[in-house]
Amino acid sequence: MDRFVAIRYFRRALERAGLPMIRFHDLRHTAATLMLEQGVPLSTVSAILGHSGIQITADLYGHVLASMKHTAAAKIAAALD
Repeated sequence: MDRFVAIRYFRRALERAGLPMIRFHDLRHTAATLMLEQGVPLSTVSAILGHSGIQITADLYGHVLASMKHTAAAKIAAALD
């Protein structure tokens, strides 16, 4: 399927579903963020995204990793109480 045809189908699907218009590429970022938040290892997310190295993934999704650190720290604190 031609890339532009796929984008047209995607936009039409968003419109029919009453969802806001987003770029097709935004789905990639959403998927990566959700995988990381669900505990999928960084190396696995990196491989799925096709990044040449884990550092690229870490650089792009550092904000997600930082929030995960806060969650982990809160869980440890709760376990120690």
